[in-house]
Amino acid sequence: MFPTALLTRKRRRPEVAFVGGREEVKFRDVRLFLVERRMGKSRRNFLSNLARSKGFCVDDALSGEVTQIVKAGLSAGALWLYASQDGFRETHDKHVLHISWFTESMSAGRPVPVEIRHYIQNPAVDQRSCTHPSAKPESAVSPYACQRRTTLDNHNKIFTDALEVLAENLELSGNQGPSLAFRKAASVLKSLPAALRRQEETQHLPCLGEHSRAIIEEISECGSSSRVEEILNDERYRTMKLFSSVFGVGPKTAENWFCRGLRTFEQVLSEPSVRLNRMQTAGFLFYEDISKPVSRTEASALKIIVEEAVICVNPSATVSITGGFRRGKEFGHDVDFIIKTPEAGQEDVILPAVIKRFKSQNILLYSDLQESTFDLRKLPTHCFDAMDHFGKCFLIMKLKHEQEMDARAGKDWKAVRVDLVAPPLERFTYALLGWTGSTLFLRDLRRFARLERGKLLDNHALYDKATNTFLPANTEEDIFAHLGLEYIEPWQRNA
Repeated sequence: MFPTALLTRKRRRPEVAFVGGREEVKFRDVRLFLVERRMGKSRRNFLSNLARSKGFCVDDALSGEVTQIVKAGLSAGALWLYASQDGFRETHDKHVLHISWFTESMSAGRPVPVEIRHYIQNPAVDQRSCTHPSAKPESAVSPYACQRRTTLDNHNKIFTDALEVLAENLELSGNQGPSLAFRKAASVLKSLPAALRRQEETQHLPCLGEHSRAIIEEISECGSSSRVEEILNDERYRTMKLFSSVFGVGPKTAENWFCRGLRTFEQVLSEPSVRLNRMQTAGFLFYEDISKPVSRTEASALKIIVEEAVICVNPSATVSITGGFRRGKEFGHDVDFIIKTPEAGQEDVILPAVIKRFKSQNILLYSDLQESTFDLRKLPTHCFDAMDHFGKCFLIMKLKHEQEMDARAGKDWKAVRVDLVAPPLERFTYALLGWTGSTLFLRDLRRFARLERGKLLDNHALYDKATNTFLPANTEEDIFAHLGLEYIEPWQRNA
């Protein structure tokens, strides 16, 4: 038995109250109310004080004078139930907004215009008869992928698969603009919390053009798209896709081989005029292995191998897995790792040392080391699609089979593609964000930074054009905060 004196209640954390009358109200037409439920009292107090310090009027109680109701982490249904239980049912003249509007307003230092994507739908209202923006189901869908939480739970796969075939066909033909349009349309559908049921549901969704809607309508009515079926059976598409699946072969090389009349690997390898580079030679040599998906289990085994090599070279360095596996995927075409070194300059020597160790272990089948060309004096840059300038190496490594030997190949290992990147310590966070992806998520994040925030973002830095300064970031959360965005977890970036 414990003494009675020790059985004391846990002390409650003192509340941080705001002392009114000390801050100037700059925006008298806007009166905020932050919903405490699911937000927490301490966070609500902090955000309320932050808003007041910037000249906003924030009410502690829900009343008829409130113009903006802001919530975080509370479902739409629970929000309206909370409002009705609190005796406040008249919301038709209020802006009921997601906290993203609040975050953007704090970043801008003023109330930003309320857009459709900021509104929260009242599920109790008939969507067909309601005219208020807050009741539209499409209001929560942002045109920017960096403001959409896209998990691997794709409820519209029948549509997105078709759109991505169209995108890939255009990409292989060098038509990047139309290809991107189809990929953006597919990305929006992937982010939806449920499957499309009616064609009308697409009318107000962003990034869905006329052609994308026509494909969706045809699939909805017929179960498939004649245009997509035509592409899948097209000789050029199938050949270009086959050739582009080889490590080191891009669309231009694939197009060149196709125009020569080549249709198979055997024809390419037997054609005297074809000269393969080192990467393409390795791609054909290990094609049977590296064309197969890499599992999460295999990725974890490779991480152990890479970590052992890195720690042997630099005991203070750490290794993080990036790419699709960091976003929660179970399979990928390769495995990407980012190496964090604790001191400046160590990133320049660690990759050659790691490659040397792999060679001594007889597990390196191919390596292409690209030394760092990073130069802060050349930043910021507008070349967002260019590969970053950090030191990196593209490898093909042996991964031992845990179970049984591959009897057909007479070997007990599998060839696997591995990429390593080693950025400077102060650039690690930006590199981690960039190498995590997805490609479209990052593209829209950079576009949002440029168009909405007047900043330039890439794998190296975030530059504020208004103040002519580079913004530091110790975590990915810092980058999102600089942009006035809610933080999106890696597993929600599968745009």
